[in-house]
Amino acid sequence: MSAERIAEIGAWVVETGLAGGSETDLLQGFCERAVAAGLPLARSIVAIDTLHPLYEGRVFRWHRNRTDLDAVSPYGRRDEQSEAEEIWRRSPFYHLLQTGGSLLRRNLARGDPADFVLLEELRAEGMTDYIAVLNRFAAGGAIGEMDCIYSSWASDAPEGFGENNISMLARTVPSLALAMKATSLTRIAETLVETYLGRDAGRRVLSGRIARGVADRIEAVLWFSDLRGYTRISDSAKPDEVIPLLNDYAEAVITAVHEAGGDVLKLIGDGTLAIFNADEPAQACRCALEAEALMRRRVDELNQRRAAAELPTTQPYLGLHIGEVFYGNIGSPDRLDFTVIGPAVNEVSRIGAMCRSVERDVLVSSAFAAAARPEDRARLVSVGRYALRGVARPQELFTLEPG
Repeated sequence: MSAERIAEIGAWVVETGLAGGSETDLLQGFCERAVAAGLPLARSIVAIDTLHPLYEGRVFRWHRNRTDLDAVSPYGRRDEQSEAEEIWRRSPFYHLLQTGGSLLRRNLARGDPADFVLLEELRAEGMTDYIAVLNRFAAGGAIGEMDCIYSSWASDAPEGFGENNISMLARTVPSLALAMKATSLTRIAETLVETYLGRDAGRRVLSGRIARGVADRIEAVLWFSDLRGYTRISDSAKPDEVIPLLNDYAEAVITAVHEAGGDVLKLIGDGTLAIFNADEPAQACRCALEAEALMRRRVDELNQRRAAAELPTTQPYLGLHIGEVFYGNIGSPDRLDFTVIGPAVNEVSRIGAMCRSVERDVLVSSAFAAAARPEDRARLVSVGRYALRGVARPQELFTLEPG
């Protein structure tokens, strides 16, 4: 392969990486161009660890003759005693990590040993040559477990890879690894801000709204929920049961809010602050009520499972309100929070707290009731006027009619 073709492949990788091409696009484009330039490549895999709450990393695949393979799949965290951990410890990549190497080659066509289980599988598939590569990062370039790019390259040519092919891979794979690292870091940034700030707030931060004091004045439905009897439960439950309890109920609340079109802004112990922001206030109210119904169904199912396992159960209290708030960055120059502030936020937390006093699971403000669609308003029943702590005037509160 000529130096000119190698340079062309490298330039394409750089341009695609800078343009924000996905990992699958990068790998497929690289492999197709390498094959067109004379590399006898049959299949390739690139694996990258990441920062994600559900999985440890992702694997990207390319195969010259197969379209039935998943181009990308996540892999979970391995348990020390799991079968996945045993497979990992018998892999060429693990061998390279343990020995400090960066390249491992087994040319099966010329009789190199098939000393890894994977190589026997490749031989059965018709592969004749295999190369595993680790492109390591310096310590300062690691993000969590993401400290290198794993890649493998296999050939089914009768003689395997030629020496010029090995040279080509040595010169171009680092560029591919760098481009895929950049793309993965972008994905990590998106995951982190959306996981810790919320979906809409995360997108706003990534779009550049990070200056302190930058906030939008919006009208939104506000949701504040917490758990009935949480203090009593946390005082009496075993210490290792408290976090799973919070996780179980938070999942029921958060997934309901998200599926109904809302955004969770903050988790405060057992409390959840969320907003529903729609062009029409009545639609935002409808979304909040849909989330409430979803949450109740999921909590009922959760309580059945927890009761069967003899674990403590509870129910969420929920306050709903609608009002004008400031939505943006508040804090110090080196520690900001993207959240909502304003009297309406204080009011919704007070409304939620009133659930205990009036023995209702849901309370909504008069402003929410007035903004709701007629068919939704018909489901609301007044529970009287109440003074809310820190709020100047008493207001009428409503609850949902049992359905």
